[in-house]
Parts: sequence; structure tokens; C-alpha cells
Amino acid sequence: FFFISSEIKTTLCFKLHTMAAILTRIGWLGATLAFGGAVVQGALYNVEGGHRAVIFDQFRGVQQKVEPEGTHFLIPVVQRPIIFDVRSQPRNVPVTTPSKDLQNVNITLRILYRPKIEKIPWIYQNYGEDYANKVLPSIGHEILKSVVAQYDAAELITQRESVSSQCREQLNVRASDFEIILDDISITHLTFSQEFTHAVELKQVAQQDAERARFDVEKAEQEKIASIVRAEGDSRAALLVSKALSESGTGLIELRKIEAAKDIAQTLSRSRNVTYLPGGQNVLMNLNSA
Repeated sequence: FFFISSEIKTTLCFKLHTMAAILTRIGWLGATLAFGGAVVQGALYNVEGGHRAVIFDQFRGVQQKVEPEGTHFLIPVVQRPIIFDVRSQPRNVPVTTPSKDLQNVNITLRILYRPKIEKIPWIYQNYGEDYANKVLPSIGHEILKSVVAQYDAAELITQRESVSSQCREQLNVRASDFEIILDDISITHLTFSQEFTHAVELKQVAQQDAERARFDVEKAEQEKIASIVRAEGDSRAALLVSKALSESGTGLIELRKIEAAKDIAQTLSRSRNVTYLPGGQNVLMNLNSA
């Protein structure tokens, strides 16, 4: 057996106590640093590009200051940031509404919107982060129904730009009441009920038939005029021929016969199936001798 002196035991105990104290301090230091890091991490927040932030305080409510892009401080637990996207965003508003002549119209309005930056606290207090879904459909339906009711179905097609311009003006006025900016408004979809579409097709067919009938009538009128002109020409020619015969005798008729015979002879001469034989009885005599 080995025996350890009391001095060595005392030295070893002192060193062990010293190391334990050092380790304890290191542990507390690490815990303090971790806690401090967590506190610092919780006290920082970032606002990305194209966004803004407002602070909600547990004791004072929504702060009226709008925080710009970048990194900012807040009080952990007591405060939290609400981030808003201030870039233009698209939104489609579909509506089915009757026109002035009581035809159902399916129309879709495309809106590019964004909040007024200085009014973000007011928007959050009144409508929350989902302000677009609460505001745009209601005012879009209201304006579209009001504007479409002023036009007939045909005018909605022929005056589409005017309809879009009127919707744009009225929507901008209504959106300003909710502190929303509308960068662009346009009609992207415009259709009618199946019954009206079928009626339009029938009307187009009827118009085409009417155009065709009018063309046929005009053609018949022209043919009638042409027949009258030809008849008048034939009558005048007959009078001239009769006058020539009474003045010159049958010489004109003989001349016409000669011209007709000449034309017939030229036509027959170009035909391979026609054979010419000399006149008189000498033809048969020549055949017998052969």
C-alpha cells in the first residue's frame, strides 16, 4: 500500500477546487454570452428592399413612424415589427353585372396597387396586413357595376377604351379614400352570356344574308339594264339593215352570205375530219378508173 502525506492531499484539494471555480466561471460566462446574443438577436430585425415596417408596441400600440429598408432595433417581447410590401402588386377583380340593355356581362379588371408609404400605420390599424383583399374587391365591384350599367352590350365592345378610362378615374378616387395608390387599371376579360353570343351570331348571319340579297338585286338590275341596252341596239341595228336593204337592194344580204361562207370555210379547213372533193360528176369517173 501507498501512503499519501497530508501536505500532498491538501495541495490536490486546493487545485481541484481552483479548477472547479474556473470551470464554473467559464460556464457562467458562456451562459451570459449566449443570453446576450439571444437578446441582441431578438432586438434586431431587417426590412428588405421594396418593403417598409411599422412597430407594434404592447403598451403604446401601433407606432406612427414608418421604418425604411435596412436593419433596426426594437425591444424584445414588448415590440414586434409588421412588414408591408410597398411594390406594385397585381390583383384581378372579376364581376358579372348587367349592361344598359340588361345583358349579363362577365368582365375582369386587372389592378396594379400599392399602399401609401406614409399611411401604412393607418392602413394596418383599420384593415390589417390583408388590406387589399378587404378593399379592392368591394370598390372594384361597385365601380364596375356603375360604369357597365351606362353602356349597351355593343358599346362595351366598340367603346372599350372609354369604359376602361372611366373605371380608372372612378377607382382612383375611391382607392384614395383607403390610402391606396393604383398604378394601372385595365380590362383584361370581357364576355357575354351564351344566349347573347348566339343572338349576335344569328344577327351577323342575317346581315350577311341581307348583303347577299342586296347584291343579287343589284346584279338583277344591272342585267335588266344590259338586256334593255342590247334590245335597243338590236332594234336599231334591224332598222339600219332594213333601211340599207330598201336603199341598196339585196346586195347587203349577198355580202353577208359571202362573209358567212368564208368564216365556215376557214373553220372547216382547220378540222382533220373534213375531206374536200371537187364538184361535178368527174369524181365518180376518176374513182372507176382507179
